[in-house]
Amino acid sequence: MLHLRLIVPADRTDEVVRIVESTVGTAHLAVLPGAARDPAGDLVLCDVAREAGDGLIAELRATGLDRDGSIAVDQIGLSISRRADQAEAEAPGEGADAVLWESLTDATHEESTLSVTYVAFLAVATMLAACGVMLDNAILIVGAMAVGPEFGPLAGISTALVRRAPRLVWRSLVALLVGFAAAMVVTAGFGWLMDQLGLFSKELLEGPRPNTSFVWKPDWMSFVVAFLAGIAGTLSLTSAKSGALIGVAISVTTVPAAANAAMAFSYAEYAQTWGSTWQLLANLGGIVLAGTLTLLAQKVLWARQRGRRPA
Repeated sequence: MLHLRLIVPADRTDEVVRIVESTVGTAHLAVLPGAARDPAGDLVLCDVAREAGDGLIAELRATGLDRDGSIAVDQIGLSISRRADQAEAEAPGEGADAVLWESLTDATHEESTLSVTYVAFLAVATMLAACGVMLDNAILIVGAMAVGPEFGPLAGISTALVRRAPRLVWRSLVALLVGFAAAMVVTAGFGWLMDQLGLFSKELLEGPRPNTSFVWKPDWMSFVVAFLAGIAGTLSLTSAKSGALIGVAISVTTVPAAANAAMAFSYAEYAQTWGSTWQLLANLGGIVLAGTLTLLAQKVLWARQRGRRPA
């Protein structure tokens, strides 16, 4: 169940209440006249089944409530109510299959912001991966993959393509490209420092490295794994099962490939640099393609499940 907290201009409260009452899957409607102060208006509270949430939010936005008032949505962890159970049973479809597009857009917008924290996480992950590829340590590679925040912008691109939001596409691309460029430059500097300290050497990079050489030897399996990870990651976002993102993070070699490219370039090992770059591009492309197709499939299937055409 979702909990909606609405600030409604007093002259539109009746209209909003009618929309809530006419939506199948709602419960626990409460109206507090004059309770809101900024902006001024009435406070309307209600619960709605997740599978009916996207439609209700869309209708409320159509009234201009997002412009003149407020629409806040919270996930209800536990609701002990026979009326809530009845509302979920009446709502069409299954809550696990429903996509809250407004929530997805907001989440990916936040995750695809080029911020100091985002770049810091990506740089730290890439430096960890550099340690992993130089020492041929698979544990460090896995740790670096889990730390990397790059799935946010990738999901942002997929969401923006499906929702036809070019500004979000550009925002996500900037975060992705600038973030990786900055992380690789920092990693190259980190590699130089480690070389000066005698902890890294060209011999380590040119060694056999049986545990980590895959990061600069792209093949079709790299794309297949990235594609499957993209599907899993997108489903985890739309179904609010964020724990699955950890599995996605440690299955795709984006960060290790970027780290190996940076280290190989710093030692003038251009064959490894190009191999790592292609590995990186294949993984990024596979995730975006899978995410976009997954969202399109969810949109079509959910529209059919509810008996209407997709918007």
